[in-house]
Amino acid sequence: MSSTSSHLIKNRKEAKDIFITPRALAKMHIDLIPTERYLDCLWLDPCANSNVYYDQFPTETKDRCEILEGSDFLKIDPKKYPEHLVICSNPPYSILDDWFKKTIELNPQCFSYLIGIGNLTARRMEWCEKANYGLTKMKMLKVKDWYGMSVLVVFEKNKPSIMTIDRTVWYPDNIDSN
Repeated sequence: MSSTSSHLIKNRKEAKDIFITPRALAKMHIDLIPTERYLDCLWLDPCANSNVYYDQFPTETKDRCEILEGSDFLKIDPKKYPEHLVICSNPPYSILDDWFKKTIELNPQCFSYLIGIGNLTARRMEWCEKANYGLTKMKMLKVKDWYGMSVLVVFEKNKPSIMTIDRTVWYPDNIDSN
């Protein structure tokens, strides 16, 4: 993506969701997850187009989905995966609500995504909180030619969140300028 503005993105006719994560960034992302807690889990890359995540997972107990190969993450039967599951990837931003809902439905022990900073919304955080996921780690970064800042987020089941949400709409105080 070259000089892209939010106006162009908002008015596009078709989503452009295939952005291959740099291999070293995928490794840094995986390493952000406290792997020692999850080595006995099945690790899933739900959009494994180039395998940059899948090939670097810290275990041989792993699986992948790729819609371009006929394996649609959003259509997975939750019974397919064990209760000990870790999901890690760079999901398609145009369907992120559906992606978060499916992730929560699969009930992983941990999930971690690379998303645009503006995609870490209060509503998505509240969905995670309601399902007993705490945001335990977050790292901001910039990828050349991607729009805006990105963030790596790690959510863990039954862990406290490092971030709270305040839904109050704050208004400026009326200050007399005399």
